[in-house]
Amino acid sequence: MNAPLVQNDLELGHAIAQTLLEGFNHHYALFREASRAAQTNFEAANIHAQQNLVRDRIAFYDLRVKECVQRLKDDFNAESLPDSVWQKVKQQYIGLLVNHHQMELAETFFNSVCCRILHRTYFHNDFIFYRPAVSTEYIESDGPAFRTYYPNEAGLAATVAQIITDFGFTLPFVNLARDVRRVLVALRQHLGKTPKAKFNSYIQVLASPFYRNKAAYLIGQATYGRKKIPFTLPICRNEHGQLFIDAALFKAAHIRHLFSLSRAYFLVDMEVPSAYVQFLHNMLPNKSRAELYTMLGLGKQGKTMFYRELFHHLRHSSDQFVFAPGTKGMVMSVFTLPSFPYVFKIIKDVFAPPKEVDHATVRAKYLLVKQHDRVGRMADSLEFSDVALPRARFAEDVLAELRELAPNAIEEDGDSIVIRHLFIECRMKPLNLYIQNRQGDAVEAVIRDYGNALRELAIANIFPGDMLFKNFGVTHAGRVVFYDYDEIEYMTDCDFRRIPPPPSPEFEMSGETWFSGNKNEVYPEEFGNFLLTRPDVRSAFNRYHADLLSPKFWQDCKARIKQGIVEDFYPYPQSLRFKH
Repeated sequence: MNAPLVQNDLELGHAIAQTLLEGFNHHYALFREASRAAQTNFEAANIHAQQNLVRDRIAFYDLRVKECVQRLKDDFNAESLPDSVWQKVKQQYIGLLVNHHQMELAETFFNSVCCRILHRTYFHNDFIFYRPAVSTEYIESDGPAFRTYYPNEAGLAATVAQIITDFGFTLPFVNLARDVRRVLVALRQHLGKTPKAKFNSYIQVLASPFYRNKAAYLIGQATYGRKKIPFTLPICRNEHGQLFIDAALFKAAHIRHLFSLSRAYFLVDMEVPSAYVQFLHNMLPNKSRAELYTMLGLGKQGKTMFYRELFHHLRHSSDQFVFAPGTKGMVMSVFTLPSFPYVFKIIKDVFAPPKEVDHATVRAKYLLVKQHDRVGRMADSLEFSDVALPRARFAEDVLAELRELAPNAIEEDGDSIVIRHLFIECRMKPLNLYIQNRQGDAVEAVIRDYGNALRELAIANIFPGDMLFKNFGVTHAGRVVFYDYDEIEYMTDCDFRRIPPPPSPEFEMSGETWFSGNKNEVYPEEFGNFLLTRPDVRSAFNRYHADLLSPKFWQDCKARIKQGIVEDFYPYPQSLRFKH
């Protein structure tokens, strides 16, 4: 009696699974199309089109998910299907993923669609991919993910030249032989000796360039005897339409910084993304796979990997969520797990004066940062909805604050605290705490970099708004990064003015402002009054950045941006650049 029903469930499950996979395949085809367009933009020096590609690509995923959800509702009445059908959907979907080249991404797409149809009580059960069902090891693509070269056969210089030539850039190099010599000199300086042929020497290079802003990056790893040497060669274009190698990066720390979440995402054409992530993870073992997927433009997969890493960590730790170190903000409740290097940020229900933003505005500002070139100075955020965390892991004072200040953002469901909306960022040392007990050269160095951060943000068309030290963090590498976005504005939307003279001496003596404080009016001469209260901090800032305390710097930046000028940002030390 039940056989026909089972057969019908199987057929329906297969049809839905096929529709889901078609939705994903359409998404990834568009993703690759955008990635392939990066070379055209790079060679045409069309930086605005390149930045637009990165921005627009962020929206691809959610648009395709919405389309697929609607199709399932229209064609299959998906919201009314019984559990037995959804069980068959997943089973059939797994079968369709055999030999699929992006199977882990397809699983995440399945989850995204199903979680918009099913109630969240299903989020941890067998209806979705809580853990990967299919291994990404040894996926064979139509072309290899990386190419292998043997310098013992042709010589190292000829091999490096062949590596670069094989990428098929249509523009000529200014002087490729010169650039190859410079690369070999940099390698010799890195090793401390001239590299000699070893029996097992070989070089592996990822098959697609990594494009970002005005550069293309060739990424690989050399095996030289028992030594592994990661490397990156940034390639730039000059105003005459010729290419040149700008630097040779061999230190893992420098290459890791290319993949910092404070940078814009790369554009890379990948048939098998898991192979690229595995290659990069072998080169940079301190970079999590979640970060690598995110930096390759696969943010949803990055979130999936992060979610699994978080809950794996929760199962193997026992410390509690506590308030993150730093000054409490008026917009966010921020907590952290001391053993896990991230902070969790929840928008409060009500903001204390003088804040004049709402939830929608705050979320829009965070999206702006995600879509913008972060130039190494703004922390990227992972955004989650309906995250269920163990109630027992929350310190009581954290729970008390959430109940008081963000009751609409949480739901207490049995043993879980369900957070309806959440931002997660890498944890940094707040700048105000960093300088609190430091003196001398340490303060001078970090204040100099704080000023550099303000400059670079301004040049990239970002005005932080609230420039207090508590809104900036210091990374493990000592770099100052901005992380509080509720007041940021585009430079082009701000009006930078000089403070007018007081209408009478009484105004100046009163301590009250006599000039207007209309929205987006900015008076840089005021910055020193609330930022530079410590004499040593003021001295360090004035030594390197006194021009930031007058309107001219900001006005000049704004004018160049309005002229369409996009400045060069190098995500590696200037000292590593070759002379051109």
